[in-house]
Parts: sequence; C-alpha cells; structure tokens
Amino acid sequence: MFQPSMKAEIRKLLGSDKLIIGTDRCMKLLRTGELKQVLVASNCQASVREDVEHYSKQTGAEVVVLDVPNEELGVFCKKPFNINVLGIRA
Repeated sequence: MFQPSMKAEIRKLLGSDKLIIGTDRCMKLLRTGELKQVLVASNCQASVREDVEHYSKQTGAEVVVLDVPNEELGVFCKKPFNINVLGIRA
C-alpha cells in the first residue's frame, strides 16, 4: 500500500498542473529538468525504470519507487488506465 505521506501528496496534487501523469510526458519534462520528483510504480518495466534513473541523475530529480502496482496507481489517480510513472514539477 501507499506510504501515508506520499498518498497525501499525490491526492493534493491531483487537480493541479504540478502532477504529470504518464511515462512519455514525464520523460520529456525530466530531460529538460522540469521535474523535482519522479514516482515509479512497483511493476514498471525495467527499461523505463532505468531510463528514469539515468535522466534523474543528470537533472538531480528524486526517484521514488512506490510499493504500489501500476493498476492500483491508475485507480488511485481516478484514471481508466494503468500509470507507470508520475512526475511532480519543480
């Protein structure tokens, strides 16, 4: 399950433009240094996780691997699809 602090932070940011949903959008913003934190689902593909970790080292963004699968992350964010990566803008 979610860590309580992370759950509260995601819930707070859900309606704002600071929460970025999706691998492609997050990777684009991560490469340009616009994200301060990247949240990765527990069952995210290894190649995606490696890319996120690589670019986060270059930009200084924090990577948090959640103990929640992508299906549950999609339900929590009230989306009809699975979510592998979430980003939080700086």
